[in-house]
Order: sequence, then C-alpha cells, then structure tokens
Amino acid sequence: MLRDRPPSSRLSLGSPRQTASAIAPACIGNFGPGLDVLGVAVSGACDRVTVTRVEDGSVTIDEPGHPDLPRDAAANTAGIAARAVLLRAGIDVGVRVSIIKGLPLCGGQGGSAASAVAAAVAVNRLIGEPLDPAALLECAVEAEAIVSGRHADNVAPQLFGGVVLVRSLDPLDVVQLASPSELRIVLAHPDQKLRTAEARSVLPQFIARATVVKQLGNVAAIVAALESDDLQLLGRAMDDQIAEPARAVLLPGFTQAREAAMTAGSLGGSISGAGPTSFWLAGDDVTARRIVDAVRASYTALGIGCNARATRIAQLGSLDLPEDSTAA
Repeated sequence: MLRDRPPSSRLSLGSPRQTASAIAPACIGNFGPGLDVLGVAVSGACDRVTVTRVEDGSVTIDEPGHPDLPRDAAANTAGIAARAVLLRAGIDVGVRVSIIKGLPLCGGQGGSAASAVAAAVAVNRLIGEPLDPAALLECAVEAEAIVSGRHADNVAPQLFGGVVLVRSLDPLDVVQLASPSELRIVLAHPDQKLRTAEARSVLPQFIARATVVKQLGNVAAIVAALESDDLQLLGRAMDDQIAEPARAVLLPGFTQAREAAMTAGSLGGSISGAGPTSFWLAGDDVTARRIVDAVRASYTALGIGCNARATRIAQLGSLDLPEDSTAA
C-alpha cells in the first residue's frame, strides 16, 4: 500500500518557496526475523533536513550534520535523495541542504535512511509537492541503495510511520500494518559503531530449509500478532534465526543485554537494523523502565557505555509530520 495525501494538503506549483524542512523518525529495521522486510518507526529522536532553493541547478551540502558525514552531495543520502526528487519532478532548480542529526551514526536506528527521507520530503515541499508518496519512497530507496544497499525496511516506515511490511522491491510494494497501542519499545545503544556493509557481509549465503521455514513462521506470526493486538505472540515471534546469530558475534555485550532484558520482563527483542542498537519489547511503562535499567547495567558491568530509552511506535512518518514538530 502506497498512500497518497489529500490534494488539499499540497501546495500549488505556482507558489514556489525559498526554504522547506522535514523530519524523519528513528526506525527499527529488520524487525525481529523480518530481515529487509519489516520495519518500525519509533518516536523521539529524529533527523531534520532543511533545503534552500538555488537557481543554478546544483545540489550542495551546507551542513552534513556530523563531521564524519560527507559534504559531497553525491555521497550523502540527503543529497542523493534531494537530487532524485528534482530529477523525477523535472524541476530545473537546485538546493542547498542542511542536516541536523538526531540519530546516531552507524547505530542501527536508520540514521542514513532518515536523512534521505527527510530530504526527499523537504525538497518535494519546496517545489510544490509534485511527487506522490510512491515516488518519494523510490527516491529514498535510491539514496539508501548507493550508501548501504537496496532495501526499504527503514525508509518506508520513516516515510509513512507505524509498522511496514516490504512485500517486494521490484516492483516496490509496501503494506502498512497495525500498531498495538500498548506496546513499548526499549532502544539500547551501546557505545559502539557497526557499519551496515560490515553487518551485511557476515550474513549467511546459504540457509538450511528448516531455518527458512522457522523464519517464515515467525514473520507470519508477527503480522498476525500486530493485527490481533497479541503482544505475547509478538514477543514469541522475535526469534531471528538468520541475522541475529551472525551479527551477535560483532556486538560485545549483546548476549548479556538480551539475558538482562528478558530477566527484567521483556516480551522479546533482537538487534535493531544492522546494530549495535538492540530493541526490547514491553507491554507497559513500568516494565519498559525496568528493562532500560537492566540493559544499561549489563553493558556498564562490561565497561561499555550505553544510552537506553523507552519509546513507542511513531504513528506518523515524515510525510505527515509538520516541519516544526518532533517525532511523536
């Protein structure tokens, strides 16, 4: 399902703007066993992109948001997405791009994807919103493909909000799933970095049939749990047989964090995106706070700093979030 916005929400193409902004929330990609197919937007921290019109047709990065991020627009996801929107819209203008990073670099919270999504939405607003959501999604996927591989489990929920199933990339087909209102999510980000390319390089090339069958069953169970608001089933389905075993060895402290989270009452959890962030599910605020303390303490005991917070599913994505808001 690729949603369109009501025509009344669009600016007239005859009413150009000089600047526009957009934000995109954090995201859990590879939600549990949903490698490359399930993603969840989460509330709180976000990336913000502001674009300013220039008439020379160039796309430049004024502020990349972090010293380690490229100023070359052809190597920055925000710059790539901005140019993709302009080319697809056939608008003969350029933009200067300024990024405020709220999401960690190489943190497994969809940081590069958030910048791409926010840039695509901001540029589309700047030029009068000629592109529909399907086209914006394709522009964001194009940006992610150049930097970290072609997948949509981050950009789709960041654009649309909620929980998204990526049924297909060719053709691009995404489905928005139900979001249980009582679900709480703890994000634990240890003081580590893991590049997506490295995390993808350790994924197995050949998988036993029994493993594939179990993985398919768990993905199907997640969809059923979300639709039926069954948090216990959702927790049981957080059993990744493919990515988590391969990536856990790259993440010191993850195994101990899992044990601490489950002891504290988590319904289940796994590695968020490519890591090193992990996520842990809870059915209420009290349990979520207990998980935050337990996971942080488990990393501290190993001499690893950890930033942990309790959050919820972000029901609104970049398309629907006002320019002056934060991810709710």
